Amino acid sequence: MIEDNSYNKKHGLSVPIWKKYMLTVEEATLYFGIGEKKIRNLIAENIDTDLCFTIKIGNKSLINRQKFEEFLNQTTAL
Repeated sequence: MIEDNSYNKKHGLSVPIWKKYMLTVEEATLYFGIGEKKIRNLIAENIDTDLCFTIKIGNKSLINRQKFEEFLNQTTAL
């Protein structure tokens, strides 16, 4: 199970991964069962396309869970 961040622990809050709107790369690897390197490559390959499913916050990439699910549903091979 993914550990909650310190804010959530402090305030007793937790959002299940399947309800999160945005996922970190690490959360996406657990949720989708795809390796971290492959997810990072998919992010890089689709960053400026119509299929873009991420936003950048500083050096951190967050994955829109629903858009990534749609991307995977349209993909036949990774």
